[in-house]
Amino acid sequence: MSEVTTRLVAMADVAELTDLALANREFLAPYSPTMPELMFTFQGQAANVAEVLGRHADGTMLPHVIVDTDGTIAGRINLNSIIRGAAQTASVGYWVAQDRNGRGVATAAVAHIVGYGFTRLALHRVQGETLLDNVASQRVLERNGFERIGMAPKHLRIAGRWQDHLLYQRINDAWAEPSG
Repeated sequence: MSEVTTRLVAMADVAELTDLALANREFLAPYSPTMPELMFTFQGQAANVAEVLGRHADGTMLPHVIVDTDGTIAGRINLNSIIRGAAQTASVGYWVAQDRNGRGVATAAVAHIVGYGFTRLALHRVQGETLLDNVASQRVLERNGFERIGMAPKHLRIAGRWQDHLLYQRINDAWAEPSG
């Protein structure tokens, strides 16, 4: 494998995802919702993968893993809250393991999943949200053509408290009505 990519998460990924969750627990804590202890076990990761695959089957989520150049999983990336009808929109969320930070892995993964969302899912808009001080994530979005559109006070409950988030969006200027 020569480039960072993403693919649909699978039950076969559970052991590797459990190891990543444990290894990155402290690193991700300031940027993540508070996770129950179960999420750091094989059983918890298996339940999560089954849940997100169910959302995928319902068409409300695209849950992917980030696959690094060596073929190992480097993190997770999702298109969440997919809305159809007049909106044709989703929200991107992602994390990358601490030992893979600063190498362009997240930037490449966001490029891949947004491209997938625009071409395969016919989305018109993808939104991203970051904590005010998460400059690295803001740069990932900006490198992928997202523009800052505002700030949402107390937007998401991260690290146990409601926190303000900067909002970004990318519009699919080539959007066309899906055929068929």
